[in-house]
Amino acid sequence: MHPFRKAVETRDADAIESLLAENVVFTSPVAFRPYPGKAITAAILRGVMRVFEDFAYVREIADPDGSNHALVFTATVNGRKIQGCDFLHFDEDGKIDDFTVMVRPLSAAQALSEAMGAQFERISREASAA
Repeated sequence: MHPFRKAVETRDADAIESLLAENVVFTSPVAFRPYPGKAITAAILRGVMRVFEDFAYVREIADPDGSNHALVFTATVNGRKIQGCDFLHFDEDGKIDDFTVMVRPLSAAQALSEAMGAQFERISREASAA
């Protein structure tokens, strides 16, 4: 099991943050622009942990050199079942420098967008305080 997967499954926000590169870029499934930087990415991931219910990774796919991982997950957001995938790229130091999330179906993506929108003021404060 990859350390990132373990950190997420145990809801260890500090361990998750420690695996992020300073220059990580987070690409959201529900926002037009990517979010660059460790502070905002960590804050977004904490927000996701607050809105996802029944979260579970169901499959882990890695390339032979370990620099790319895909982690397929299921969760519930405001009563909507969601299926998604975290696409992670790791730099030469083993830190995540690119983090892209895809989700389906559309109704669940919309529920996620609404739930994260409600979190975004708190996310922004957390990122600014870091």
